[in-house]
Amino acid sequence: MKSSSNPKQTIWWANAAFFIAVHLGAIAGIYYHPLRSTSWKTLCLTFALYETAMLSITVGYHRLYSHKSFRAGQVVSAIVAFFGASACQGSIKWWALRHRLHHRYTDDLVHDPYAATRGMLWAHVGWIFYKTEYERMSLINREDLDKDKVVVMQHEYYIPITATAAFVVPVLIGSLWDDAAGAFVWAALFKCVIGAYTRILQQPVVLNSGHSVWHSTFLINSAAHWNGVQPYSDEDTSRTNLILAILTNGEGNHNFHAFPHDFRSGPTPFEWDPTKWLIMLLHAFGLATNLRRARQEDLNEAKLHMKLKAYVGPETLQKLYPDDASEHPLWTLDKAQEYAASASRCLIIIDEHIMDVTAYLKEHPGGAAIIRKYSLRKPQDKAKDRNHDEVDPDLWKQATWAFSGGLNTHSRAAKRRLQGYTIAKLAEA
Repeated sequence: MKSSSNPKQTIWWANAAFFIAVHLGAIAGIYYHPLRSTSWKTLCLTFALYETAMLSITVGYHRLYSHKSFRAGQVVSAIVAFFGASACQGSIKWWALRHRLHHRYTDDLVHDPYAATRGMLWAHVGWIFYKTEYERMSLINREDLDKDKVVVMQHEYYIPITATAAFVVPVLIGSLWDDAAGAFVWAALFKCVIGAYTRILQQPVVLNSGHSVWHSTFLINSAAHWNGVQPYSDEDTSRTNLILAILTNGEGNHNFHAFPHDFRSGPTPFEWDPTKWLIMLLHAFGLATNLRRARQEDLNEAKLHMKLKAYVGPETLQKLYPDDASEHPLWTLDKAQEYAASASRCLIIIDEHIMDVTAYLKEHPGGAAIIRKYSLRKPQDKAKDRNHDEVDPDLWKQATWAFSGGLNTHSRAAKRRLQGYTIAKLAEA
């Protein structure tokens, strides 16, 4: 990936000290409190708290808040905020903003926080040792996070919430059967780190990693961009791996990266994706609504494209199926502006193609506001965005820049979807 400059970063001493201390504490704790002296109840507690923390990350931090792939009430939000904090991976706001940045600029050496192209070690744990100033973080939508009361409260009181959920709760529960020390070692420290730590630098990483909230999650940033298959897209390094899917409740189906707004990571009934099943269960009880799915025709086309690409090669495939073979009428800029105003339509112009994206506003993973910001307006219009700031009526001229990498590195599936909204070509071109 080409980048203009390296990001500004300094060592995050507090984070590094905590990360190392928990690892060392877990190793020492297991030495003095080995498995054979631990109650079976404590081991069951360890597994239960691991799954609770992991599901809070996958259901809540990832699919609910980072991608807004479904909606949930404050009860569900509060649960995932509390137990998600027990995973010690940062607040929802901190986690979601960086994950959104990762999806905007996947594999970019500067703008992707945990770019796999910087190496396995960096993608796995290296990035968390630094406070990095991401120059394009200001472009990431955070309005929904700033308005969510649960997110705001968890972010403000993250340290006490995490201390309680990750360390106090396991000890209190373990004390019910007189094994508070064992619960601290196994259900608090071991739960976070030990499972994968002893094998993380050995290959194959995918086959040797055990259950730990930190490293199982980190493996999605590293190993899931290194080992596996690519049934949907090869535009970035994301891959699908069954072993990782089992470890992370479905997140290992990572090549579904091409359709981030879908509440599923494994779209077919036979793909291992417990996170999807839990969301469907919440939906059945009315606790989750507005489940978002990628269109089946888009999934089928993406898989067919990858199969044909492997069979005939990318150059031959491009000749057989050019990106845009459709003919469209020529419109002047005045005609397009008049149409947008009179019919109350949202038009954008990308690469001299005039597109009516009104029907797509509710589906856009980044929200409708960002599309409207770059939509076509009359020069005399003084439109305002949701933050009540005036929008330059000539900002539509930057829509090509925004779509082609300025605001997002869109996938082939997104580009193909956009072509379907083309209604005309700009005559001045």
